[in-house]
Amino acid sequence: MAPTHSVESQAMTGALRNLDQDRAAVLESLCEAIVPGSANVGPIVYIDALMSRMSTPERDALRTSIDALADAAPGGVEALRAHAFTPAFLHIRALAIEAYYSDFLAPGAPGPSAYHEIDFHSPLAMRINKDWSYLGITG
Repeated sequence: MAPTHSVESQAMTGALRNLDQDRAAVLESLCEAIVPGSANVGPIVYIDALMSRMSTPERDALRTSIDALADAAPGGVEALRAHAFTPAFLHIRALAIEAYYSDFLAPGAPGPSAYHEIDFHSPLAMRINKDWSYLGITG
C-alpha cells in the first residue's frame, strides 16, 4: 500500500536533505502513531536534519528502519503492535520521541509545540530560547 502524503509533509519535504517524499510520508505516519499529535510539529524535518549529522552507516540504518516498517505504517497503532520490540521500531520510536519532546517546531508546521501541548510551562523551561540552527534549520 502506498503511503499517503499529508499537506504538511508535502510542504516540508522541499527542505528535506536526506529523506525522499515516500520515506518522509512513512516516517511522518510512524511518528504520529508512536507520538500522537507529533505531526503538528514536523518531526520529519527534525529527524531529517539529524540525519545530516549522522555517519553514512547511521543514515542507512535509519532508512532501513523506515523501510522495515513501511508496510505496517498505514495501519497505525494496531498494525505496528507486532513490530513493537523490533530494532526498527525502537529506532524510530526513540527519534519520534526526541523530535516531539525536545519542543521542536518546524518552520511552517501548524503547532503547537510539545511544551505548549502538554502544558509544560516551568519558569526555567520558558526562559530557554531554542536555536535549531546547529541542525541547519532556520526560520
